[in-house]
Amino acid sequence: MARRKTETFSLSFLDVISCGFGAVVLFYTIISAQAGLARQKENQQLQSEVDQLEVEVLDGFKNLAVIRNSIKTTEEESRRTEGLSDRIISETRTLRVQLADAEGETIARREAIERLKADLQSLEEGTRRLEGGTESPGNPGQRIRGFVGTGDRQYLTGLKVGGERILILVDVSASMLDETVVNVIRMRNMSDSRKLLSEKWQRVIGTVDWLAAQIPEKSRFQIYTFNTQAAPLLEGSAGRWLEGRDPKALNDSLRALRDVVPQDGTSMENAFAVIEQMVPRPDNVVIVTDGLPTQGASPPPFRKTIDGEGRLRLFERAFNRYPKDVPLNVILFPMEGDPNAASTYWVAARRTGGAFMSPSKDWP
Repeated sequence: MARRKTETFSLSFLDVISCGFGAVVLFYTIISAQAGLARQKENQQLQSEVDQLEVEVLDGFKNLAVIRNSIKTTEEESRRTEGLSDRIISETRTLRVQLADAEGETIARREAIERLKADLQSLEEGTRRLEGGTESPGNPGQRIRGFVGTGDRQYLTGLKVGGERILILVDVSASMLDETVVNVIRMRNMSDSRKLLSEKWQRVIGTVDWLAAQIPEKSRFQIYTFNTQAAPLLEGSAGRWLEGRDPKALNDSLRALRDVVPQDGTSMENAFAVIEQMVPRPDNVVIVTDGLPTQGASPPPFRKTIDGEGRLRLFERAFNRYPKDVPLNVILFPMEGDPNAASTYWVAARRTGGAFMSPSKDWP
């Protein structure tokens, strides 16, 4: 029997070789797949970083736009501020000039007040000398109403309560309660009965009582009160004259005054409007007040406070309506914080041929 021929590369060897090659291919495939996953993961990370950088770049552009707008706004505000600074400097210079003028006017008015005080003192001294040289007091005269007080009546030297038609205007604003702003505010919050007992208001009532006692029997008279509005003391007598020989009308008017409670502001324009309502108009006016007005014919719509210059303008506007041929006699009870009142009323009295006076605290 012949022996079978032996081959170098048998089937088993080829199988081993094929299996080894397959294993190598499989190993390579596995390694390649792992490398691909690693690269993919790395790419994803890099893409995320790229996306984040893009977002940051976009935010940077947005912030840059905001910064540019802010810079533009800041530049515009800077230009406006520079212009405002120039205006403020200009206004400051103007205010300094006005302040210097106001100080000059204040000094002049103070000098005028001092001259007035000197004139009053001179008149009082002259009166005392005349009284000292008089042997008898003379005839008692004819008066419907008498008045007895504790002070020296001649403190009001120069006031003539005469004429055919005498109009007495009495200020009944809240400031007539006291001489200082603080006490006026305090009194304003008290009861009406306490307000009526105010020392200043009692002096005003006494002054009007003295004036009423000086009204000649043959004259006609009318007494009006005023604050923001004006009204006659005797109810139902608006616009008509009362007879000086009628003691009932005179006493009823004074009795009504004692029941008036001072309140509200002061309108000199409405007070002077009474003159136009009287037919015929008065030939002598006596006004009892404590300062310049605080409002015009009607209250201001917005502003509730007023300074000295504003009060002066209100009086000048009211005085333009006053008939210059009718004497305006002023009895002033000075009020704190109104330094222009004395000189202003003195000028008004001089222009109309009337008298101005500020009585002492023991009068009448």
